[in-house]
Amino acid sequence: MRPSKRAPEAMRAVSLERGVARYAEGSCLVKFGETHVLCAASLEEKAPGWLRGQGKGWVTAEYAMLPRATHERTRREVTSGKPSGRTQEIQRLIGRSLRAVVDLKMIGERQITVDCDVLQADGGTRTASITGAWVALHDCLAWMKARDMLKGEALKDHVAAVSCGIYKGTPVLDLDYAEDSSAETDANFVLTGSGGIVEVQGTAEGAPFSEDELLALLKLAKAGCGQLVELQKLAVA
Repeated sequence: MRPSKRAPEAMRAVSLERGVARYAEGSCLVKFGETHVLCAASLEEKAPGWLRGQGKGWVTAEYAMLPRATHERTRREVTSGKPSGRTQEIQRLIGRSLRAVVDLKMIGERQITVDCDVLQADGGTRTASITGAWVALHDCLAWMKARDMLKGEALKDHVAAVSCGIYKGTPVLDLDYAEDSSAETDANFVLTGSGGIVEVQGTAEGAPFSEDELLALLKLAKAGCGQLVELQKLAVA
């Protein structure tokens, strides 16, 4: 039995609330159970220096966790002078995931940055961030479209992410912290609305996992991301 009493294939309650950041061109408060992340998309009227003159823009992300998002206070990374390796890895993952479904030529020489700030953490902060960031990005692009700033349809597909793992010998979907901290295997899957795989991150915490177990986790992830995409569609309808 899972600590949350959920069935192996059951996700936590998920919600996507748009327009929560007054000044951002697009924003979303995403909740995966007790994991809450504020995603805000900001538009800049210039591309990164290394892209200037190429006729295309850039989509990137930054990720941070508030000091009391966890059980004990976490020191703000700004006080150490640079983001941790974990933070850099997560924000690069979010950026890659968003760029996988954006036609960068369509947005012109501009940059969109999606800030993902974890307000409360209970496992799955990176997967929640990706899922909510898509909504924030969607609304930023809609804001641009309403002002005739886009050359065409920039958003090619949905993208969402979910965690899976093997907990006490059973493949399970959408791990909370209690499961994630003691799972034999944990993995994160980033999938598009059409079922394409953007990224898979999988780690055995004890004994190596088998190909059959990997496929079982992928099956769960496809079902979970399918649910998340439907929620995204409802959110932006």
